[in-house]
Amino acid sequence: MEVIDLAWWKLGLAALLVLALAGTGYLARLGITRSLLIAALRTIIQLALIGLVLEALFASSAFYWIALLALIMLLVAGREVVARQGRRLRGWWAFSIGTGAMFVSSFAVTVLALTVVIGPEPWYAPQYAIPLLGMMLGNTMTGVSLALDRLNESVWRQRAVIENRLMLGQTSQQALEDIRRDAMRSGMMPSINAMAAAGIVSLPGMMTGQILAGSPPAVAVKYQILVMLIITVGTGFGALMAVSWGGRRLFDERERLRLDRLVKPQPYVNKTPK
Repeated sequence: MEVIDLAWWKLGLAALLVLALAGTGYLARLGITRSLLIAALRTIIQLALIGLVLEALFASSAFYWIALLALIMLLVAGREVVARQGRRLRGWWAFSIGTGAMFVSSFAVTVLALTVVIGPEPWYAPQYAIPLLGMMLGNTMTGVSLALDRLNESVWRQRAVIENRLMLGQTSQQALEDIRRDAMRSGMMPSINAMAAAGIVSLPGMMTGQILAGSPPAVAVKYQILVMLIITVGTGFGALMAVSWGGRRLFDERERLRLDRLVKPQPYVNKTPK
């Protein structure tokens, strides 16, 4: 299959469509025009820059540069986890718990997939390691942020129920049992829905990209199955660790509920034009 190279002016047409959508949102007073334009601009700049970085990285294939880029990706993902939580832990705990959960789950599953399943030579070949880690971190980031947000919000709303359970003699883990389960289900639901709809409702991005790049559909399907399975594993373990660590932080050593460790969400300001 011939690989079609898109010219920049063709991508500009897609950008014009985004501008048309932003204009429609402004006229309809949806309040999303500014966010949409900023997100589109960030997408263009970030992807253009990462394209240049990856070209240089693929040319050198040095392990320390790959490790540095992986660290930067992890730190940015940790920051996004914090930003996506309405009510989060104070200080560095929100960042540390989210980043630690993603590091353990995403990096462990990525290294396992590279060394055992895919087996490139060397195992950290950037053509395989960086895209795979990027997909792992992106999906795990969503799962962890959803799980932590659900955990913190549920604890805040059900604080009276939790304190009553503690007074009746339950431990902190017992008092949070149903809340932890709901939070972990929330974190894993996007991955489960993506697997359930793959191939019937939607064609996943990696498979579509490989087909557009000229790979046989059968090969693209194999890689997509691998990626979706390991993404689900990484997201599940990441949400599990984040909820476990976050739940412990909400109590002190005397099994007391510490809601003072949660930061109140910022009030929403409606910026819809009048």
